[in-house]
This record gives sequence, structure tokens and C-alpha cells, in this order.
Amino acid sequence: MSKVLLVHAKGGPPLGHVLSRTAARAEVHLLALSALPPTVADSARRLCASIATPSDTQRADLVSLIVSEARAVGADAVLTFSEYAVVAVAEACRALGLAGAGSAAALARDKRLMRRTWLEHDLPQPEFRPVTTESELHAAAAALPGPLLLKAAWSAGSTAHQIIRDPHEASAAWTRSREVMAESAQLGYAELHVAEAEADFVVEHIVTGTAAHWFEEPGWGDYVSVEGVVTDGTFHPVCLSGRMPTIEPFTERAGITPALLPQTAQDRIVDLARRAVDALGLRDCGTHTEIKLGADGSMWLIETAARFGGAMTVPQIEEVFGLDLIGMLVDHLLGRPVTWPEHCLTPAQARGAAGSLVVLAVDGDGRAWPDRRAWDFPAVSARVPLSPGSELSVVAESSLADGSIVPVYDPAAGANTMAALCLLSAADPRTVLRDFEALVGALPRILPAARPEEVPA
Repeated sequence: MSKVLLVHAKGGPPLGHVLSRTAARAEVHLLALSALPPTVADSARRLCASIATPSDTQRADLVSLIVSEARAVGADAVLTFSEYAVVAVAEACRALGLAGAGSAAALARDKRLMRRTWLEHDLPQPEFRPVTTESELHAAAAALPGPLLLKAAWSAGSTAHQIIRDPHEASAAWTRSREVMAESAQLGYAELHVAEAEADFVVEHIVTGTAAHWFEEPGWGDYVSVEGVVTDGTFHPVCLSGRMPTIEPFTERAGITPALLPQTAQDRIVDLARRAVDALGLRDCGTHTEIKLGADGSMWLIETAARFGGAMTVPQIEEVFGLDLIGMLVDHLLGRPVTWPEHCLTPAQARGAAGSLVVLAVDGDGRAWPDRRAWDFPAVSARVPLSPGSELSVVAESSLADGSIVPVYDPAAGANTMAALCLLSAADPRTVLRDFEALVGALPRILPAARPEEVPA
């Protein structure tokens, strides 16, 4: 039986989903760079032939660690679904002579290199400057048209984002972003291969997006993502995911599969995604390309990742389109034939719709809840008014335990202050969107109030 070394770290699709699909295709050996979620630990021991938890000393040279572990278990393929381990795994695959994202993996990870590459290919994107010091940020703030967004070059999950509306705000934004990157590293949300990656930033002009010129009904966010895969250097778009509007600064609240767009609009978006991925030169990996939508058909590239979308994007695609992307990628990396969609799939080919919602302590307009609440999924399941036929579940491994106090939303920390991740299945994308709007509005009313002695100082 073929053997796969799966490198686990924070982020990406739920580990339980990844493990079950990978184990159905090969013997799995798990290299755990992050602690296993308690809800997955038992199934991991059952599904994996081995589980390695390296010491801090071993992690110092992550590529060598992955190469050594792959050789020890006789791995025929090595892969990861974590943003923070993508570069290390790609370099290890090159050293091992195995299929992987290739030498261009860093271009799809470091936002500075990504934007420079797209600039060289004349692709539409916000005007930007790379910054590594506070003085460079001040210079960029004086040169670029405002408002500006400061973001960490190696971050994920909208962490360390700071809006700069006036050049005088640059110093405070710089300090706060660096603080958040340090805090994120303590939580395990940090680049695992590049030393001192938390010091690298990019600042860019905030372009004006609009969903109204793209979607027929209100409520959608002004950006979408193109989910796909690259095999032997050829990009295969799979489908589009839509969004609810972000929470300031740009924290994602919900992703919905499929995006409810006309065919002509989807074709234009997919074409831009294809040019973006092709410019980066990836070889064999999943891809997730985010695109901002503007007035009169304008578009800007936000970013491309050399891995599948995180949260529940992959399970949503499996539910709606019947494609097991994890298993299909494993098969490809093992040299087995795989039939990818000939064209990007559309809402007309979907079996219903699915969406995932990040529970944050803000209402539909992004305002903080008036008081502290405790997370309680049974209360949510029993009391939220959903559409007929809709089904709501909680992703346990990505959520706090029932009874935990919902964190106060921190704009700079982004998804680090989430309480839970919920999955909704419904008849169509429009229904998912409306049910999520109802859920967001109901949460601060139906969740039990936190007792004063339970609230952390």
C-alpha cells in the first residue's frame, strides 16, 4: 500500500476530514507540528500508522526534519494543508524528488514576492510597498494613496491587519501589527520555516469593492475565491466560493459554496485566477485565489495560496459537488490517474449549497455585542430560525467547548478571537446567506449571558 507523510500544523481544513480522506487512499504517517485537536486525537491514532511529535530542537531545521521522517516511513508522497507549513513541505518534496508545489511555493506564501510577481505580469492588484521597518512604513504611507492596509507578509486568517487612514496613524499601526504577530506565534499561527517572518510586512492601497455590480441580490461580500488545483503545472479551476461582507478591518465571517454569480462573471473571474496562478509557476498543489470585485467589472487580486482553502471550504465542495479534493490530490501525488473537472463548476451543477460561519462577538454591522456571552451550540441549534430543510452543525475541532466565554472581537487579531465554526447545508446559496444573516442577528440574544465571575479580567 502507498504511504503518505501528512504534515499537520495550525490552519487549513479540519484535520478529521483530511485524515479520513487521506487514509482511504494510502497508509498515513502523521508528523504533528501542532497539537492534535482533542476531538480528533482518538481517530488519528486509529487512522494513522504512526504519529511523530518532534521536539523544538528537531523543528529548528524543518525541511531536514520532514525529509528524514519521510525517508524513515518510506513515504511515496508528502503533503500539508496548513498555510504555515506549505513552503517547508514544498522544499522537502524537492529534496526527496516527490511531486509538490515546487520552487515557487514561497511566491504563493510571501505577499511581497507574490505582488512583485503579479506586477511583473501586469496583473490587476492594489498599489503596494513592502516594508520591514517603521521608517519604511512612514515613507510608503506618504507615497501611496490612502486609505492603506498594513498586513503581515506571512500571515493568514486576516491577522495583524491594520487600516491606516492618515499617515499619522502609521506608528500605532506598526506597533499593533507586530504585537499581534508575536501573539499569533505563541498560539501556533505563524510561519514555521522562514526565520523572523513576523518582521516582514506589506502595505497597500485599499481599493473600493462593490458586490452590487456582480450579485443580483444584497448581502454578498465584495470578493470571491476560486478554488482549484495545479497538476504538472496546469491549473484546474474547480468552483467559486462567495462571502458575506467582512468585519473591519477585513476579517472573514462566512464562506458560501457555490458563489451565486452569472456565468459571464464567473468566466471572467476564473480567467484572472488562472493568470494569477500561472504567473506564480506552481507545480502540484491545491490553490485558493481571492479576488476583489469592483464597479463596472473591475477586479483586483488579493492573494493566491498553494493549498486548498481553509475552514470548511473543502468539505463544502465535497457536499455540494461530490468531489473529494483531499483524496483526489493524494491520488495525483501518488501518480494515480485523476479526472479533474473540465471546466469550473457552476451553481447549476451544484446539489444544494453549503457554508461555514465564523462565530465572532459582533453583530451584522460589525458592532461589538453589548455584553459577554457563553458559547452554547445546543441553544443555537434549538433556537435559531432556519429555513425549511436547512441543517446546522458545529465543527467541534475548530470551536470552543460549550460553556466557554466568547472572546471579545479584536480587529487586529482577526480570526484568532473566534468562538466557533458552524457549517450550514441548505437548498441553494441564497438560503445559506439568509440563514447566516439570521444566525448572526440571533446569537447575542440566544446565547446565555456570561456570569461576572466567569469573565476573564
